[in-house]
Amino acid sequence: MRLICAKNYDDMSLKAANIIAAQVSLNPKSVLGLATGSTPIGTYRHLVEWYQKGELDFGKAVSINLDEYCGLSGDHPQSYRRFMQENLFDHINIPADRSFLPDGTQTDSALECARYDRIIEEHNGIDLQLLGIGRNAHIGFNEPDSCFACGTHQVILTESTIAANTRFFENEAQVPRQAYSMGMQAIMQAKRVLLIASGADKAEAIRNSFFGPVTPQVPASILQLHRDVIVIADEAALADCPAEA
Repeated sequence: MRLICAKNYDDMSLKAANIIAAQVSLNPKSVLGLATGSTPIGTYRHLVEWYQKGELDFGKAVSINLDEYCGLSGDHPQSYRRFMQENLFDHINIPADRSFLPDGTQTDSALECARYDRIIEEHNGIDLQLLGIGRNAHIGFNEPDSCFACGTHQVILTESTIAANTRFFENEAQVPRQAYSMGMQAIMQAKRVLLIASGADKAEAIRNSFFGPVTPQVPASILQLHRDVIVIADEAALADCPAEA
């Protein structure tokens, strides 16, 4: 694991964007695993800026997102499809037929999960997987559990995740209680994982994930077993980590 300390959110965003830009430049046909939430917004802004300056080309790339809320269509204001359109896809040249998210309107969870796993398999897995991390150390919507979920699955969101996501909705009652999430197998089979974190509220999750035991109660801890992980976190997010780190 490479642990990179950033000064602040903006520095973290720039460092992460540089790694993604290098991936796309070196392999224009890269399969990018992408994340939503407030943490990657700054990273996406840099990628959009560089594309608009003619410094990046996503025309041959593929994106496969981590997750989507169950019950929300792609045009719902709080869907992750809409988030990706507004923060990245609408501003770069990645082809619409090569940007994939779970279908939140699919009520047959077994069918949808199998479909999404098939998409990942058909693209020979993910070259670079971008991850945020939840306050309870979830990655994607892989919540704390008694075991690590292997494939794409339907998740019942924890109360802490619902509370954290309430800021994106008018009130907590509007936050979906379930989501489709990429499983740990696809994340762990990605050639490289890039996890970004910012803020003091992520400090405990970072400490537990990378300086504690590997356990499904701390989902991100499984990344300790990955062969190529880069963690970029700002000083506040690293505040609880051992000094020798």
